[in-house]
Amino acid sequence: MDRNQRIKHIVDILRLKTVATIKELSRRLDVSEMTVRRDLNYLAEESVVEIIPGGAIFRTSTERDIEHEKYLITHEGAKKTREKMKIGQKAAALIEPNDTIVLDVGSTTEYLAKFIPIDFPITVLSYALNILVEIYRKKNCTPIFAGGYFHENTLMFSSPGGLDLIRSTRSDKAFISAAGVHDSLGVTCANAYEIETKKAVMATSKTRILLTDSSKFGKTRLAHFADLTDFNLIITDSEIPEEYAQRIQDLDISLIVVYK
Repeated sequence: MDRNQRIKHIVDILRLKTVATIKELSRRLDVSEMTVRRDLNYLAEESVVEIIPGGAIFRTSTERDIEHEKYLITHEGAKKTREKMKIGQKAAALIEPNDTIVLDVGSTTEYLAKFIPIDFPITVLSYALNILVEIYRKKNCTPIFAGGYFHENTLMFSSPGGLDLIRSTRSDKAFISAAGVHDSLGVTCANAYEIETKKAVMATSKTRILLTDSSKFGKTRLAHFADLTDFNLIITDSEIPEEYAQRIQDLDISLIVVYK
């Protein structure tokens, strides 16, 4: 594989995943990590990627431009990437051996899945392709997959049978994502087909944990599925608006704030 081919493959991988480690790219391209570093440095000079410790992030259009595009998980993954990684890492630290957990659709929950130790004995219910791929790699993790019709924009599967499986499964912790968090208008997602699945997950979980970066506060999206008071814990980043941090405290909801 020559340099041009490698560059194209790296861009294709990062465009799909948004972020990748040098070790992962080295393995997938079957070249040395030093070669990958050189290729990433070239792409960084061309403003195609941003170098981060141990890997790179694919650079997309500006945040303002992205807001006007159709909601896609790959686009959402490009926003506040470091914050989402930290949120996912903190959430993964809450999981205990032999827990049964649910991982909702989303880019932040994908980071959570990445941070689960590879030999951790847990059961994970999921219904998104990117989550299933990550969980499949964990040798002591038992996956439960609620399948159905595939929604390309979120990588989610949904069906009546999938809902029945979720409703019959009890979990210790459910990690839920959101596209908007508003004090009076509630917690929302971007697609109507997500509503029943999210509601079913929350109705069958002991502890309901909202994972959302600070950019989602004060915003609303199409589909309402919960209110702030439906959650036991919220994990977000340090740029959460002060009025929302105070409101969460007033509602007696636990709040964990991660820092860069």
